[in-house]
Amino acid sequence: MTHTQRATAHPGTALAVLAGAQFTVMLATSIVNVALPQIRAGVGLSDSGTTWVVNAYGLAFGVLLLAGGRVADLLGRRRVLLAGMAVFAFSSFAAGLAASPVVLIAARAVQGLGAAAIAPSALALVLSLFPPGPARGRALGVWGAVSGAGAAAGVLLGGALTQAWGWPWIFHVTGAGALLVLVAGALRLPRVPAADRGRFDLAGTLTVTLSLTAVVWGLTTARAWGWTDARVLGAFALSAVSLVAFALVERRHRDPLVPPGLFAGGQVVAGNILMALLGSVWIALFFFLPLYQQQVLGAGPLATGLGQLPLAAANMIGSTLSPRVARRVGARAAVAGALLVEAGGLLWLSRISPHGGYAADVLGPSVLIGLGLGAAFVQLTAVSVGGVRPADAGVAGGLVNTTRQVGGAVGLAVLATLAGSRTADLATHLPRLEALTAGYRLAFGIGAAVIATAALLALVAVRRTSAPDPGPPATAVARSPARAP
Repeated sequence: MTHTQRATAHPGTALAVLAGAQFTVMLATSIVNVALPQIRAGVGLSDSGTTWVVNAYGLAFGVLLLAGGRVADLLGRRRVLLAGMAVFAFSSFAAGLAASPVVLIAARAVQGLGAAAIAPSALALVLSLFPPGPARGRALGVWGAVSGAGAAAGVLLGGALTQAWGWPWIFHVTGAGALLVLVAGALRLPRVPAADRGRFDLAGTLTVTLSLTAVVWGLTTARAWGWTDARVLGAFALSAVSLVAFALVERRHRDPLVPPGLFAGGQVVAGNILMALLGSVWIALFFFLPLYQQQVLGAGPLATGLGQLPLAAANMIGSTLSPRVARRVGARAAVAGALLVEAGGLLWLSRISPHGGYAADVLGPSVLIGLGLGAAFVQLTAVSVGGVRPADAGVAGGLVNTTRQVGGAVGLAVLATLAGSRTADLATHLPRLEALTAGYRLAFGIGAAVIATAALLALVAVRRTSAPDPGPPATAVARSPARAP
């Protein structure tokens, strides 16, 4: 039996490896959050530099996901996944050894580059191993569980490692985990041929990357420079011009970065819009909640991390139950219901007190948010890739991850700006803890409104049932003559 036959005969083992890759990518999104005060002191970061430790990863990850998905379709998903894991591991170790802000932020950006190759490749491999049906629903449930658990576990591990050995170890352990997944992937993932023989759209990649980078950079720096600053307005203008250029390039390119057929037959547009709204609150949640626990409630890094365990457990439960719920009530009701549960948790968080405690202010909302977030992520991923041709699975995976990551970067930038402005306004006449809490309350309240709006949109935009199967499973397509990775 060949390597490919062994891996395909045991898709559960391959799914475990792919879930490990996704867990590692999501872990890196939040593992720095608890350690930010120590990282800032260790390498001498400014306020804006501290934000970029988070945003450099999210920005590079988000803006390069489309390119990563397309490269995976062209060169082979296994090959691109393993290359991405190698880049991710190397940059993680480099971040842990960084002694200056420039090196640390650059290493985080390269981490994001590796993640942009990993995430769409891994999702495309999941779709190829599990054709449409209950088995795919269960696989996406696992995918959603490890995604949410990875983000929550990042806060826990970040706190434990920072308190025990110092902040560099959050990067060393992440790098070691990436190496383990790399070895397991080399041994257990199937060698399937590339799904597409087209050409890479370099012009489209450059223009869309420039557009996304400019808009997120403008939003991130608006807090320090002001929304009317010429540099901020210039960034927004550059983003708009680059987006128009991207559209023109895509119309003329023989093999566009985003194939027009990607949007035919399924619900790709609706799924990605809703995923962007979900992502806009997701990353901000794991940014503001640990800050509230540490700066207002006075919890240490380890206690803050342990405080994320109920959220992580609820997320895994929501992700696991989501496919079963969707089969009973339909995709539309499942998506809208999950989003409403999450919105309820965020609304509860918007009532936090400067004199509260974990049990009274954090525990209950965390459980609601975890249940809703896990279920919504699984269902929106299924909606976003349902009805997509097997040959486009990589770019479809890249697109849904792009909307989530870019939505997260935009959401974090906007909510951090609004929360910071609220705190600064109140700090002139209120105690520091009350001013900080007011800023966090505003961020959580706006997040609740965004997710509630997404729930209402889901009732209109999502079909009651999932999209139909567009054709033969990706495994069958992959066996057609093509270039092997």
